[in-house]
Amino acid sequence: MHSESRKTILAALAANLAIAIAKTFAGLVGHSVAMLAEAAHSVADTMNQVFLLVSLSLGSRKPDETHPFGYGKERFFWALLAAVFIFVSGAVFSLIEGLRALLGGPGEEASFLISYLVLGFSLLAEGVSLLRAISQVRNEARQADLPLMRYLRNSNDPTVRTVLYEDSAAVTGVVLALAGVGLHNLTGARAWEGAASIGIGLLLVWVAYTLGRDTKHLLIGEAARPEQRERLHETIARHPEVEEVLELLTMYLGPNDLLVAVRLDLQDDLTAREVEELSNQIDRELREADSDVVQVFLDATPRPRRVPVQAPVEQPGG
Repeated sequence: MHSESRKTILAALAANLAIAIAKTFAGLVGHSVAMLAEAAHSVADTMNQVFLLVSLSLGSRKPDETHPFGYGKERFFWALLAAVFIFVSGAVFSLIEGLRALLGGPGEEASFLISYLVLGFSLLAEGVSLLRAISQVRNEARQADLPLMRYLRNSNDPTVRTVLYEDSAAVTGVVLALAGVGLHNLTGARAWEGAASIGIGLLLVWVAYTLGRDTKHLLIGEAARPEQRERLHETIARHPEVEEVLELLTMYLGPNDLLVAVRLDLQDDLTAREVEELSNQIDRELREADSDVVQVFLDATPRPRRVPVQAPVEQPGG
């Protein structure tokens, strides 16, 4: 899984780096606001690929004394930084440049040919990167036996989802920039490029918000999905020795690392050896029921029994 994710990120990184250089050159030489907005977009995407590569390396470290549950949440942290970077370096710059183009007068004469060439190249490169990301997600969805959109909603892996969202936004952004440059060329009104730049900025705001929202839930400790919790509960409750599952707590420690903590009320006549054997069996079955389960903690603590409160005995002469 990591090797495929790394290949997808490297493909997106190479495409975005080449595109960022080309867009910056075209924006400066051609005096195109829409091209500069797209250049900022590609710079943000390039840095985000670097963040994601770092997250793969740091997140795969083995558990140690200071981090006994491993470093899986590094993946969530760096994905959150990527969302922030998209907003700060991409969306804000695009919105400011768009407003300046709308409010700042006619500006310098634009050179359209270089903008068309660079945007055409960008559309091709971004399209190839997007197709690779879609192909990987489809393969993963097929392995999970889930429809593509449902798999995307359920996935806790921020890496490919970030690349997919970025590439989708990149293709849309290039189309917006082409529309702005084309309308500027046809009408002579620079405001069209300003409008395209604002559209690109709003698109990046949406991408940053969506990625940040999804990553925040994982970073602060998201539980397993309802159908997962139900399957785990059924796995435990079907044992006749279990009188009641008092509490079932779950939390994702990484994209595919699920912690399960269970408090059980067991039959009172079980021996210590039987409790040990049952605990080992439940541990094994939970890992088989859901491949994401990596840590299991069982607490055989009965529900507290209410002790009837006796009325105070009245003392003689009281």
